[in-house]
Amino acid sequence: MLIKMSVRGIALDPITNMPIVILKDLEERRALPIWVGIFEANAIALELEKIATPRPMTHDLIKNILDGLGVGVRQIVINDLKDNTFYAIIELTYNGNLVTIDSRPSDAIALALRVNAPIYVTEKVITKAKSIEVSEEKEESDRWREWLDNLKPEDFGKYRM
Repeated sequence: MLIKMSVRGIALDPITNMPIVILKDLEERRALPIWVGIFEANAIALELEKIATPRPMTHDLIKNILDGLGVGVRQIVINDLKDNTFYAIIELTYNGNLVTIDSRPSDAIALALRVNAPIYVTEKVITKAKSIEVSEEKEESDRWREWLDNLKPEDFGKYRM
Protein backbone atom coordinates (compact mmCIF):
# COMPACT_ATOMS: atom_id res chain seq x y z
CA MET A 1 0.00 0.00 0.00
CA LEU A 2 1.26 3.48 -0.88
CA ILE A 3 0.87 6.40 1.49
CA LYS A 4 0.87 9.88 -0.05
CA MET A 5 3.16 12.24 1.81
CA SER A 6 4.43 15.78 1.55
CA VAL A 7 7.62 17.49 2.63
CA ARG A 8 6.87 19.27 5.88
CA GLY A 9 10.32 20.74 6.27
CA ILE A 10 13.97 20.21 6.97
CA ALA A 11 15.35 19.93 10.47
CA LEU A 12 18.69 19.08 12.04
CA ASP A 13 19.14 15.81 13.92
CA PRO A 14 19.87 16.95 17.49
CA ILE A 15 22.33 14.09 17.97
CA THR A 16 24.32 14.05 14.70
CA ASN A 17 23.60 17.57 13.35
CA MET A 18 22.77 15.97 9.99
CA PRO A 19 19.86 17.37 7.97
CA ILE A 20 16.60 15.44 8.07
CA VAL A 21 13.79 15.78 5.56
CA ILE A 22 10.50 15.33 7.38
CA LEU A 23 7.73 13.72 5.34
CA LYS A 24 4.19 13.60 6.73
CA ASP A 25 1.09 11.92 5.44
CA LEU A 26 -1.77 14.16 4.35
CA GLU A 27 -3.69 13.59 7.60
CA GLU A 28 -0.48 14.39 9.54
CA ARG A 29 -0.81 11.19 11.56
CA ARG A 30 2.48 9.66 10.43
CA ALA A 31 5.88 11.24 9.96
CA LEU A 32 8.93 9.78 8.28
CA PRO A 33 12.31 11.39 8.98
CA ILE A 34 14.90 10.74 6.26
CA TRP A 35 18.51 11.68 6.93
CA VAL A 36 20.10 13.33 3.90
CA GLY A 37 23.41 14.93 3.03
CA ILE A 38 24.04 18.66 3.27
CA PHE A 39 24.05 19.18 -0.51
CA GLU A 40 20.82 17.24 -0.96
CA ALA A 41 19.18 19.18 1.88
CA ASN A 42 20.29 22.39 0.18
CA ALA A 43 18.75 21.29 -3.14
CA ILE A 44 15.45 20.54 -1.38
CA ALA A 45 15.55 23.78 0.63
CA LEU A 46 16.19 25.88 -2.51
CA GLU A 47 13.00 24.49 -4.04
CA LEU A 48 10.95 24.74 -0.84
CA GLU A 49 11.90 28.41 -0.63
CA LYS A 50 11.54 28.92 -4.42
CA ILE A 51 15.02 30.45 -4.56
CA ALA A 52 16.19 30.93 -8.13
CA THR A 53 19.84 30.27 -8.88
CA PRO A 54 21.73 32.06 -11.68
CA ARG A 55 22.40 28.74 -13.46
CA PRO A 56 20.50 25.45 -13.23
CA MET A 57 21.48 23.27 -10.31
CA THR A 58 21.59 19.47 -10.82
CA HIS A 59 17.91 18.79 -10.09
CA ASP A 60 16.85 21.78 -12.20
CA LEU A 61 18.98 20.39 -15.02
CA ILE A 62 17.31 16.98 -14.69
CA LYS A 63 13.88 18.68 -14.82
CA ASN A 64 14.94 20.65 -17.92
CA ILE A 65 16.22 17.49 -19.64
CA LEU A 66 13.00 15.62 -18.88
CA ASP A 67 10.89 18.57 -20.09
CA GLY A 68 12.99 18.89 -23.25
CA LEU A 69 12.52 15.20 -24.06
CA GLY A 70 8.81 15.20 -23.29
CA VAL A 71 9.21 12.90 -20.28
CA GLY A 72 6.83 13.30 -17.34
CA VAL A 73 7.40 12.38 -13.71
CA ARG A 74 4.36 10.35 -12.66
CA GLN A 75 5.38 9.96 -9.01
CA ILE A 76 8.22 9.04 -6.70
CA VAL A 77 8.02 6.15 -4.26
CA ILE A 78 10.23 5.57 -1.25
CA ASN A 79 9.99 1.82 -1.47
CA ASP A 80 12.57 0.18 0.77
CA LEU A 81 14.74 0.50 3.85
CA LYS A 82 17.77 -1.78 4.15
CA ASP A 83 20.63 -1.44 6.63
CA ASN A 84 19.42 2.03 7.67
CA THR A 85 19.43 3.20 4.03
CA PHE A 86 16.25 4.36 2.32
CA TYR A 87 15.61 3.50 -1.35
CA ALA A 88 13.33 5.19 -3.85
CA ILE A 89 12.19 5.01 -7.43
CA ILE A 90 11.16 7.71 -9.85
CA GLU A 91 8.34 6.68 -12.16
CA LEU A 92 8.62 8.41 -15.53
CA THR A 93 6.16 8.43 -18.43
CA TYR A 94 7.54 8.53 -21.96
CA ASN A 95 5.55 7.94 -25.15
CA GLY A 96 2.83 6.21 -23.15
CA ASN A 97 5.30 3.90 -21.40
CA LEU A 98 6.15 3.73 -17.71
CA VAL A 99 9.88 3.79 -16.95
CA THR A 100 11.11 3.16 -13.40
CA ILE A 101 14.44 4.67 -12.29
CA ASP A 102 16.31 3.75 -9.09
CA SER A 103 17.11 6.82 -6.99
CA ARG A 104 18.22 8.06 -3.62
CA PRO A 105 15.16 9.42 -1.80
CA SER A 106 16.76 12.87 -1.46
CA ASP A 107 17.24 13.17 -5.23
CA ALA A 108 13.76 11.82 -5.93
CA ILE A 109 12.23 14.30 -3.45
CA ALA A 110 14.23 17.23 -4.90
CA LEU A 111 12.99 16.32 -8.39
CA ALA A 112 9.39 15.72 -7.26
CA LEU A 113 9.27 19.18 -5.70
CA ARG A 114 10.51 20.77 -8.94
CA VAL A 115 7.97 19.02 -11.17
CA ASN A 116 5.10 18.98 -8.65
CA ALA A 117 4.95 15.16 -8.66
CA PRO A 118 3.35 13.24 -5.79
CA ILE A 119 5.56 11.62 -3.15
CA TYR A 120 4.59 8.19 -1.84
CA VAL A 121 6.03 5.90 0.83
CA THR A 122 5.22 2.21 1.08
CA GLU A 123 3.62 0.86 4.23
CA LYS A 124 6.59 -1.54 4.48
CA VAL A 125 9.02 1.40 4.79
CA ILE A 126 6.94 3.07 7.51
CA THR A 127 6.87 -0.20 9.47
CA LYS A 128 10.62 -0.80 9.05
CA ALA A 129 11.44 2.81 10.04
CA LYS A 130 9.46 2.40 13.27
CA SER A 131 11.30 -0.81 14.13
CA ILE A 132 14.66 0.95 13.74
CA GLU A 133 13.67 3.59 16.31
CA VAL A 134 12.64 0.87 18.78
CA SER A 135 15.88 -1.07 18.39
CA GLU A 136 18.19 1.89 19.09
CA GLU A 137 19.85 2.29 22.46
CA LYS A 138 17.18 3.30 24.95
CA GLU A 139 18.73 6.61 26.06
CA GLU A 140 19.33 7.82 22.51
CA SER A 141 15.92 6.54 21.41
CA ASP A 142 14.22 8.37 24.28
CA ARG A 143 16.04 11.63 23.42
CA TRP A 144 15.08 11.23 19.77
CA ARG A 145 11.42 10.43 20.59
CA GLU A 146 11.22 13.38 22.98
CA TRP A 147 12.68 15.70 20.28
CA LEU A 148 10.17 14.44 17.69
CA ASP A 149 7.26 14.74 20.14
CA ASN A 150 8.18 18.34 20.92
CA LEU A 151 8.87 19.40 17.32
CA LYS A 152 6.93 22.56 16.47
CA PRO A 153 6.43 24.22 13.06
CA GLU A 154 8.76 27.07 14.01
CA ASP A 155 11.57 24.55 14.57
CA PHE A 156 11.75 24.15 10.80
CA GLY A 157 12.95 27.75 10.56
CA LYS A 158 12.65 29.20 7.10
CA TYR A 159 12.12 25.73 5.57
CA ARG A 160 8.62 25.06 6.87
CA MET A 161 5.80 24.68 4.38
